[in-house]
Amino acid sequence: MKSSLIIACDGEAASGKSTGAKLISKKYKLLHFNTGLIYRYASKIILENRPNKTIPFLKKKLKLTTYNKIKKKSLFTQEINNHVSLLARNKEIRIIIKDIIDKIIKKNKRICVEGRDIASEILNKDPKYHFAFYFTCNIKIAAERRWKELGKKMPLKEIKRSLSKRTNMDKKRKYSPLKKVKDAILIKTDNLTKKDVLKKMSLSINQKFKNSK
Repeated sequence: MKSSLIIACDGEAASGKSTGAKLISKKYKLLHFNTGLIYRYASKIILENRPNKTIPFLKKKLKLTTYNKIKKKSLFTQEINNHVSLLARNKEIRIIIKDIIDKIIKKNKRICVEGRDIASEILNKDPKYHFAFYFTCNIKIAAERRWKELGKKMPLKEIKRSLSKRTNMDKKRKYSPLKKVKDAILIKTDNLTKKDVLKKMSLSINQKFKNSK
């Protein structure tokens, strides 16, 4: 197997991309990098502090933390869910966060990066992904998953509406929209177990390595 292995995982809200990224990272001993957590952390500190000048505030705060610290934060609340989709549309904020993402990626040759513009923007060159996966899921099933993640504390209908709105905004935003690149492998998780997801991803990777020998 190649010493370098770079995987891109993109997908819609609650489509199972995080689960897939975690599973494949564990199997191939890759750093699992969820770029969405940085956006969520940015939303969290903005909501908590309500700064007058958002850009200088974010630059300063993000310099004072690390991805390992961000991973330990509680970032999956409905308030953050609603805010982060708006935040991600801001070009200046995307530039700030992309710089952080690029630095982390360039330090790791074996990495699985998940988000919404990974194959199309973050890993489209220098470095270029070896494999790209695109995750989708029926909105009803996706909403039920997120409902359980949130401890069933919110009405299911509200979560379904929120997820639908988030994916729609991601696909239609002006800067780095969510889209499936031409060579991305589609993972439709509606009726797949975790084992099925890992198997489908692994087969694609192993087949390519086998053919390249």
